[in-house]
Amino acid sequence: MADYRGFLKVRDRELPPNRPVEVRLRDWKDVHAHRVEGQPYLTGLLKEQAGRCMDCGIPFCHQGCPLGNLIPEWNDLVWRGQWQDAVERLHATNNFPEFTGRVCPAPCESSCVLGISQPPVTIKNVEVSIIDEAFERGLVTPQVPHRLTGTTIAVVGSGPAGLAAAQQLTRAGHTVVVYERDDAIGGLLRYGIPDFKLEKHHIDRRLEQMEAEGTRFRPGVEIGKDITWDALRRRFDAIVVATGATAPRDLALPGRQLRGVHYAMDYLVPANKAAGGAPVEGAPTAAGKHVVVIGGGDTGSDCVGTALRQGAASVTTLAIGKRPPTTRPDSQPWPTDPILFEVSTSHEEGGERAYLASTVEFLDDTTGGVVGLRVAETQYLPDGRRVPQAGTERVIRADLVLIAMGFTGPETKALTAQTGVELTARGLVRRGSDFATSLPGVFVAGDAGRGQSLIVWAIAEGRACAAAVDASLRGSTELPAPVGPRTVALRG
Repeated sequence: MADYRGFLKVRDRELPPNRPVEVRLRDWKDVHAHRVEGQPYLTGLLKEQAGRCMDCGIPFCHQGCPLGNLIPEWNDLVWRGQWQDAVERLHATNNFPEFTGRVCPAPCESSCVLGISQPPVTIKNVEVSIIDEAFERGLVTPQVPHRLTGTTIAVVGSGPAGLAAAQQLTRAGHTVVVYERDDAIGGLLRYGIPDFKLEKHHIDRRLEQMEAEGTRFRPGVEIGKDITWDALRRRFDAIVVATGATAPRDLALPGRQLRGVHYAMDYLVPANKAAGGAPVEGAPTAAGKHVVVIGGGDTGSDCVGTALRQGAASVTTLAIGKRPPTTRPDSQPWPTDPILFEVSTSHEEGGERAYLASTVEFLDDTTGGVVGLRVAETQYLPDGRRVPQAGTERVIRADLVLIAMGFTGPETKALTAQTGVELTARGLVRRGSDFATSLPGVFVAGDAGRGQSLIVWAIAEGRACAAAVDASLRGSTELPAPVGPRTVALRG
């Protein structure tokens, strides 16, 4: 380490300030002030924070990160100001640090050894600072393969798993085509995550690099509808299914059919398109309405920030469970990733949060529109079930209700009907230790095979799946396979 006493000299964890709430609510730009007037955030603060990384011997941050990021190495390089080497270390394990550095919940920081006795190193902020500076200095360039293998691969889905698999396979010399059913590449990165968390120029500049490397993109093509899965199999030597887990979890209660009750993504997607300047008609809006968000996760938080920017009269978030503790509980010791009470940037901006709130019924007006929710206090039964407690009901006013309760799995109706691919009991695409499905030449990566998870897991699975596909086509592979849910046989 450059400064092995850095964590003793700088004991406080410090991040760059966010943009003021009253300012950022007027636009859709990134809430974080990583850059001021176009200049990179490279004050002495960043060097000090990177220098807090210890010479800990066993960097548990590695096991906390599914990608196995070389965190101590690039912390040290940032401290030294060696940006070329820092971004090379970053890209050695992560294709898209500009995404993870912005929207990943950073389980690596929960595993930081320094976090045992002090606040952990600001790993996520150092990561995003490296990649932003690298783009600013022109250090991110296309890596064109030296020769082509002559094999063709289709990647279905352009989220982080699909893009990671596509970039790795392109660099290995395969001809890769990425299909996306939406009108633009990026999957949920494009339309599922608001610009105030991930501005879309970060996606566009990475896609420019991938196109220069040889990856081909086909937006606006739905496999199973515009092209059948069987036709795709005949056309390509291998297929990677990376469609994500986009089937929303419903809340089947009286009044669910009322006008004004929507899934979160049915609200966020058109809102994000409109924020990007695309014409959107008939989409639900929060302007002037009393909004209730059911679900306290990241998607619910995105709904809060979006509703506030649209001019909602009020925003209330309902969570069925107990409010998490503010400090690590004994049942979740270091280096596990604890469930803690967090205040997201959207929650900083306004709205109320209610815990132990079980929705009982959606209430309607005389025209079939929602006007409120009947909510009861959650009761925990001895067997662990959570039910509404009798006698605790109350009514919350609501003109717009957004169901943000997560996702149950991938949309597989066309895939199973046209190919007969096997699914698991959870409705996920069944796969083996090499990411291969029950269909020869068809592989699955990311949430479609894993279930709803983190962006860092999606990238890790995309990279590991790419290595498995490359090995299947050529007998062996030199592509790295990061830490993943399974051991992948790469040679033989």
